[in-house]
Amino acid sequence: MRAVVLTGHGGPDDLKVQERPDPPAGPGEVRVAVKAAGVNFADVMATRGLYPDAPKPPCVIGYEFAGEVESVGPGVEGVATGDQVFGMTMFGGYAELVTVPSDDVFPIPDGLSLEQAAALPVNYATALAALVVMGGLSEGQRVLIHAAAGGVGIAATQIARQAGAEIFGTASAAKHEVIRDQGVEHPIDYRNLDFEQEVRRLTGGEGVDLIIDATGPTNFRKDYRLLRPGGKMVMYGASEVTSGKGMISRQSLSALVRMPLVATPWWKSFGVMNENKGVFGLNLLDWWKDEGLVRLGALLEAGLERGDFTPVVDRSFGFEEAGDAHRFIADRQNVGKVLLEP
Repeated sequence: MRAVVLTGHGGPDDLKVQERPDPPAGPGEVRVAVKAAGVNFADVMATRGLYPDAPKPPCVIGYEFAGEVESVGPGVEGVATGDQVFGMTMFGGYAELVTVPSDDVFPIPDGLSLEQAAALPVNYATALAALVVMGGLSEGQRVLIHAAAGGVGIAATQIARQAGAEIFGTASAAKHEVIRDQGVEHPIDYRNLDFEQEVRRLTGGEGVDLIIDATGPTNFRKDYRLLRPGGKMVMYGASEVTSGKGMISRQSLSALVRMPLVATPWWKSFGVMNENKGVFGLNLLDWWKDEGLVRLGALLEAGLERGDFTPVVDRSFGFEEAGDAHRFIADRQNVGKVLLEP
């Protein structure tokens, strides 16, 4: 099979298309012919050696896909050859074939294309974990969604809109029309405005109930200050450590150096207690390995059955263009999901 192999930690140029052995479907597993694989910021960070869960090069990254079941291993029930499915894999998604446990794939609902299905697993599972499971999202709450035009941002906006929340979202001005259409009532141009000051202005100084943020430590302190009593913030990434073209800038390197301060809470425990605020960290891959599959899978399937989710795909790249796909995301050009197709 053909696969996009990460050959080093030099950035997008180290993504090379190579031949790899076809993976067999073992007991309880299915082998899927991949039609589309999702590209995520974690993948961009992995090309620079900044994503600790990623395997060491040479390796195949990518951890979500959609395609057709090509074969099933012994003991598999409920999934058959020819089924169209989407799912997650612990890396290996940038390939023509992936083998995963049968419990890790889901049928593609009627009305969704293979490309839209490939945009579901990471974006919507992340948004559900952050907003619903950790954040306790409820009607009438004020929610701030950073990077509201990204894949997770759009998923989170759809979920918050269905819940009846008042939605604030950061994005560059050129993307405001898109995020308004998705349900963001208060778009904030983070490039020209201080989002903390703008949220305070829009809320009369009250702040918000729930914040999800994958930008990094520069924003986390501001997020915390914006929380109302009883509010929660969920941190699930640090995209600021990369700049355009997937490179690390001097400013981004400074942010990376500060990352240990985020790993060890910089807020004082008694302060958090006295202010009645909650701070959560989310690593979807680790959670998926534990209880996340059952819990988030059920939420994902329920939302699909209700028709709550409409994945937005910005652009698809061929395997040979994997480096360009990474640069496209790192340069914040995407609105919604970016995919790779064999």
